[in-house]
Amino acid sequence: MAHLKLENNTVSSITSSILDATKSKLGFAPNMYVKMGNNPALLDAYTYSYNSFRANSGFNYIEQEVIFLSIAFENNCEYCVAAHSFVADMMSKVPTEVTDAIRNNQQIPDLKLGALSKLTRSLTVNRGMASQTEIDDFIAVGYTEAHVLGIIAGIGVKALSNYSNHLTNPEVDAAFAGRKWEKRI
Repeated sequence: MAHLKLENNTVSSITSSILDATKSKLGFAPNMYVKMGNNPALLDAYTYSYNSFRANSGFNYIEQEVIFLSIAFENNCEYCVAAHSFVADMMSKVPTEVTDAIRNNQQIPDLKLGALSKLTRSLTVNRGMASQTEIDDFIAVGYTEAHVLGIIAGIGVKALSNYSNHLTNPEVDAAFAGRKWEKRI
């Protein structure tokens, strides 16, 4: 796999502003943001779409983390699986058995979250294509057609970060190190 060797000594005002805001909010700028900041359009698009997904997707925080973890798993993004496992555990209060099931490619013990992960993974792998049966199964557990589109928004967010991480290989931040992950299949 190719890895970019970025040597950007000039940080744009857009990147600087986003990194400063992130440091104020989290106490640090994640290594992924620093790498993405080498192209301000990428970092700006990512943070905008990430914040929009969080505010407007129609999913609660637990469901959002199931979506993000499921996408990162399918895209084999070690950085994002570690980061979203941490967020799921510490901030969103996703049950550990749910995050561990996603991380280990096992059945999720919660029926509704299992259906959410299953459709998310299918849409990720199949580039937005799903059978009517998959959609019907998803809706049967209490979701709506609008939620299907919300998953697509999550896939868009994670495509930006997962693909960038594959090329820039950011080191997993110390905050996320306890949930470091390598895909095993």
